[in-house]
Amino acid sequence: MSEETEKVSKGKKADVGDTISILSGSEKGKKGRVIVVRDNSVIVELGIDPKKDEPIKTVISHKRYKVVK
Repeated sequence: MSEETEKVSKGKKADVGDTISILSGSEKGKKGRVIVVRDNSVIVELGIDPKKDEPIKTVISHKRYKVVK
């Protein structure tokens, strides 16, 4: 049982403020800034919507992004 809880993902999970590159999905290829880190995903701000002047946010699974250095 303890072996299952000690598994570490191969990729580095992002921290708040990190820039990530999205690897799959409708936002594939875009980069964004992490604003919230959850257990299974991160919430990312991709930019500002010029029409509404509001931030564009999306939720990305930890499996579907990589941290940009």
